[in-house]
Amino acid sequence: MVEAVQDAGVVVTGAGGGIGAALARRFAAEGARVVVNDLDAAKAKAVAEEIGAIAVPGDASAIVAEARDALGGTIDVYCANAGLPSAGSESADEKVWALAWDVNVMAHVRAAQELLPAWLERGSGRFVSTVSAAGLLTMIGAAPYSVTKHGAYAFAEWLSLTYRHRGLKVHAICPQGVRTDMLDATGSAGDLVLQPTAIEPEAVADALFAGIAEDRFLILPHPEVAGYYQVRATQPDHWLANMNHIQQKWEATR
Repeated sequence: MVEAVQDAGVVVTGAGGGIGAALARRFAAEGARVVVNDLDAAKAKAVAEEIGAIAVPGDASAIVAEARDALGGTIDVYCANAGLPSAGSESADEKVWALAWDVNVMAHVRAAQELLPAWLERGSGRFVSTVSAAGLLTMIGAAPYSVTKHGAYAFAEWLSLTYRHRGLKVHAICPQGVRTDMLDATGSAGDLVLQPTAIEPEAVADALFAGIAEDRFLILPHPEVAGYYQVRATQPDHWLANMNHIQQKWEATR
């Protein structure tokens, strides 16, 4: 058991399935009081009933106050997990770009705006951002997703460097392929890049809890991402050439 989350009030957005449901189940198993959020009310209710949690369906950007009330007035941990797997290039419709930005970045910002005043006043709080390895690296065939996930990572990083001395704990989860409906939605690009090393959602929850126990910001359920990230930072042209090779391979199969 991780002492830091026992009896904590926890909110998990996008928890009707996939990574979010795995996180909600793990927090409940660790003794937390959990709010399960999802746009799909039926899925949120099903997961909540399974684990003895509270369902608060709706837009992840607008449920902080309701979730706080459901937990008796205090949120200790907020998991900004809801995300949108937007495919396309720079030519994707502006509505696609706007929705990706709203769900993958601004939902995190809006949650932080509501959570931080109470957290900073009492000197404790935990913000968990499900980013994706695309936020550290990139993903072929998915410009809106890659760009906005970079934004989500940057915001989590900014929160940590700005408020860690005031008791805020931040964790950025950056998995590659995870066997969820979102992975299925990536199509042939996901089949090429993500499926070969895809893991179960429960492995992501395990990685997060190991990171909580060790007080780590960056959570890498696929450890090899650290090596890719290092090459990207130290040998950017080499890294880009390799990624372009993958892009060409993908184009040849379409």
